[in-house]
Amino acid sequence: MASIISRKNLYIIIGPTLALTIYFCFELEPGNRAVSATAAIALWMAFWWITEAVPLAVTSLLPVVLFPAFGVMNGRTVSSTYFNHVIFLFIGGFIIALAMQKWNVHKRIALKILLVTGASAGRILFGFMLATAFLSMWISNTATAMMMIPILMSIIGELRENLPEKSVNRFSIALLLGVAYSASIGGMATLVGTPPNLSFARIFQIYFPTAPEITFAQWFFFALPISALFFFMVWLYLYLLFRPKNKKAWSSFDRSVLQRQYLKLGKTSIAEKQILIIFAATAILWLFRSKLNFGAFSIPGWSELFPDPTFINDGTVAIASAILLFALPSRQGKAKLMDWSTARQLPWRIVLLFGGGFALAAGFKESGLSLWFGEQLDWIGDTNPIIVIFAIALMTTFLTELTSNTATTEMLLPILAGLAITTETNPLLFMIPATLSASMAFMLPVATPPNAIVFGTGQLSIAQMARNGFVLNVLGAIIITLMTWWLETYVFSIELQTFPEWANIAGK
Repeated sequence: MASIISRKNLYIIIGPTLALTIYFCFELEPGNRAVSATAAIALWMAFWWITEAVPLAVTSLLPVVLFPAFGVMNGRTVSSTYFNHVIFLFIGGFIIALAMQKWNVHKRIALKILLVTGASAGRILFGFMLATAFLSMWISNTATAMMMIPILMSIIGELRENLPEKSVNRFSIALLLGVAYSASIGGMATLVGTPPNLSFARIFQIYFPTAPEITFAQWFFFALPISALFFFMVWLYLYLLFRPKNKKAWSSFDRSVLQRQYLKLGKTSIAEKQILIIFAATAILWLFRSKLNFGAFSIPGWSELFPDPTFINDGTVAIASAILLFALPSRQGKAKLMDWSTARQLPWRIVLLFGGGFALAAGFKESGLSLWFGEQLDWIGDTNPIIVIFAIALMTTFLTELTSNTATTEMLLPILAGLAITTETNPLLFMIPATLSASMAFMLPVATPPNAIVFGTGQLSIAQMARNGFVLNVLGAIIITLMTWWLETYVFSIELQTFPEWANIAGK
């Protein structure tokens, strides 16, 4: 214990020591000390984020003190970056998720999916993965994994009572890995599904304020096919690798086991129905807020019914739904669908982590550090873009194995924005693959909370996770690269040979 404390204290000292060394010994851009100062502060934050010398949220507060002290940004401006419409989108979405958990709506959805998919080995794996992926599109992947594991362990227990134990033990590895992986894969599909997606939406807006907005619907139509394709590949990989040898014995497993689990929930209450309606309505409002253009035809957005459609964003919808949950009675006594004691579970450390990343991105832009990085890497402009995209995807995937995926995203995106400006490449071609790749860490328990939760069951070894995760890491980088090249250019109207005017303006 003493050695751990000693190591932590050493990390606390090393962070600022590295920063001061960079600031006083290196003048990255002559005549502009803000560039060196921002690089020093970024290195300090990166070191503390990676080593977790202090809590991640505390590291995220460093810009509030250090940017004004070193002349990078005004203190008032830095503080304002910590709260914005993206933060409200996260808060509203998380309150809806907490309401679902409070009334067990998430369990009902998960077990219903399992009952529909069936009870053979392949279908059980598919059902658990599908339920996990669907829920993690709307609920944090951590909460989804924590909810699914008890259900999964009870099903594994039933399997062991009815089927050969050796066969079940082997297949349980696929089930556990499937839940962990699906929690990350599903979160990729929506802006609220995982923190890196929201970080991208805000950092992109900070760097390119005149660029078209990245809407919930636009992200969904691009990321859902990637998520679905990778989902099926992971399911097939795990099933073929761990499928039971004795198929005849498995075919006798009765789906009544799942039915008993579902019946324990009782009849669907009025409160559950209300939350399902609000949940569905929120998703529909997110998808159809802005005009959807499908080339031959388009669907007008409902926001056009208001005096100024640009005043309404996805955060507006999220908070409206959250307020409704606090206002509507559950029809069970005087209780409301949502109460403040439940809302206290909101992960404010993630909110601060978001804010720290947004502040860091603003500092990169204001000081000119992102452009400085871009100039150092301008030789990449002579490399085929598809190779650069693959390198970015692969680098982000393996980097996030060792540190927070949100912190990784928030450190890399400002650099990639500067690189895109310097090489006159559409920034979306670099920034989106990095964002998606931050959710593609499957090797180590420390890579993502779902990995850690599954590893915590004691049913898996690190070697099993690392061996299978490595294959999926590489496969994920390949899929992201190809889908970026083919699908992203269509959904986001990217012309490969044209440098957009909004990016050109930002670089001047």
